[in-house]
Amino acid sequence: MREEHDVPLAELTTMRVGGPAARLVTATTTDEVVDAVREVDDADEPLLVVTGGSNVVIADEGFAGTVVRVGSDGVEVESADLCGGVMVRVAAGVPWDELVARAVAEGWSGIEALSGIPGGTGATPVQNVGAYGQEVAQTIASVRTWDRSEQRVRTFASADCRFTYRHSIFKGTSRFVVLDVLFQLVPGDLSQPVGYADLARQLDVAVGDRVPLADAREAVLAQRRRRGMVLDADDHDTWSCGSFFTNPILSASRFAALESRAASRLGPDGPTPPRFPDAGGGTKTSAAWLIEQAGFTKGFALPGSSAAISSKHTLALTNRGGATAAQVADLARAVRDGVQDAFGVTLVNEPVMVGHDL
Repeated sequence: MREEHDVPLAELTTMRVGGPAARLVTATTTDEVVDAVREVDDADEPLLVVTGGSNVVIADEGFAGTVVRVGSDGVEVESADLCGGVMVRVAAGVPWDELVARAVAEGWSGIEALSGIPGGTGATPVQNVGAYGQEVAQTIASVRTWDRSEQRVRTFASADCRFTYRHSIFKGTSRFVVLDVLFQLVPGDLSQPVGYADLARQLDVAVGDRVPLADAREAVLAQRRRRGMVLDADDHDTWSCGSFFTNPILSASRFAALESRAASRLGPDGPTPPRFPDAGGGTKTSAAWLIEQAGFTKGFALPGSSAAISSKHTLALTNRGGATAAQVADLARAVRDGVQDAFGVTLVNEPVMVGHDL
C-alpha cells in the first residue's frame, strides 16, 4: 500500500473538483483494500472509498479522514461453457471500459452497450450502471464485499443485491466495500439484442436485432462521444460525472399531474413529457426533457461560475476549467429547483456528494 498526506482529490475524480484528503491510501490488491478499511475502522476515523472517481463530487474543503483508493487488478475466467456462459471474476479496481473492451475482443456478450462508461468495475453494481438498453444487473452473478459492520467478507448473489433502476443494496450506505464482481457473460460474436432506438438507427438495424460485438461497441462509443460522455482531457464537456440526475419514475397520478403542468406551461399543442414503462409498475420520464423545457439550455451557467451544463447534453453538469465543488452544487441546485418549480418533479442527483449536499 502507498500512503500520502494532504493529497488534492480533484485529480482523482472525473469532475475535477474537491479539496485535499488528510490521508490517501492506495490499495493495489483485494487484501490491501480489506486491510486498509479495517485499519481506518479500528481507529474510528472517517473513511471514503473511491475507485475511478466518476460518480463523486467532493467538497472544496476536502475530506478530513482517510481516502482508500481501490487500485486492485485482475480478470479471471472461472469457467466457460455454452450452457453456463463465461463466468468472469473482476477485481473492483479494474477500469470498467477496459473490461468491456476485453469482453468484446474475447467474444463475451452482455456488456457491450456499456462501453465508454468511466470508473472502476467495483462501482458498477452500486448504482446498477446502465446505458443503451443494458444494465450490469443483467450479467452480474454475484458481488463479493467487505462488510464493515460484521467485519467479514460477504458475497451477495444477484437476487440479493436488490437491483432496481440505478440502485442496489449497496447504494446509500457505506457499510459494504465491493471487492470483486462475478459476471456471467454469453459466449459468441454477436451482441445482445439492440434495445435502444437511437443505437439501432445508427447501426441500421431494427430494435431487437443482434450485431457483431465490435460494431455494437463502436456505435455506443460514437453515441457517447456526441454527448460528451467519453473521457477526453481536452474536452471540458467530459469533465463531469456523466448524467447528473436520474430519470424520474412517477406513479400514474403524478405523471398525469406532470402532463397537466406541461400543457399549462407549454400549451396544449406543445411538447409532451416522454413516457416509458418501468419494471416496478410506474412511468419513467426524461430528466433531460424536464431540464430543457424548464429553460435550462446546453451551456447554461450561473453568473460568474465555471460550472455549466454540457454543450452537448443537458443531463451533464461540467467543469469548464477552474470550477469549484460549490459552483457545481449551486448549478445542480438551480436546475433541480427550476424543474421543481416548473413541473412539480424533484430530480434526484446520481453522483454522491461528499462533504456537502444539495
